[in-house]
Amino acid sequence: MSYYVYILECSDRTLYTGFTTNIEKRIEDHNGGRVGAKYTRSRRPVKLVYVQTCRTLSDALKREAEIKRLSRAKKLLLTENRNDLSKRT
Repeated sequence: MSYYVYILECSDRTLYTGFTTNIEKRIEDHNGGRVGAKYTRSRRPVKLVYVQTCRTLSDALKREAEIKRLSRAKKLLLTENRNDLSKRT
């Protein structure tokens, strides 16, 4: 099983970081029903701006914590770098 650490950009331009085992379903949860995080419910729609695959739950939790400690500027840099890499492939 794979785990995904992700960053969402909310409609108010704030960033939200989380982890999941099913990225598509989790984005739907954030944008739809009552299952999404309380933080994102009032900030819909949200847009996926970064995703990273981790092999273990432990790795995903550690990476999520690392990202949450970053400043907004560093999170934005992380999303820009990831997007640049995906465009080259």
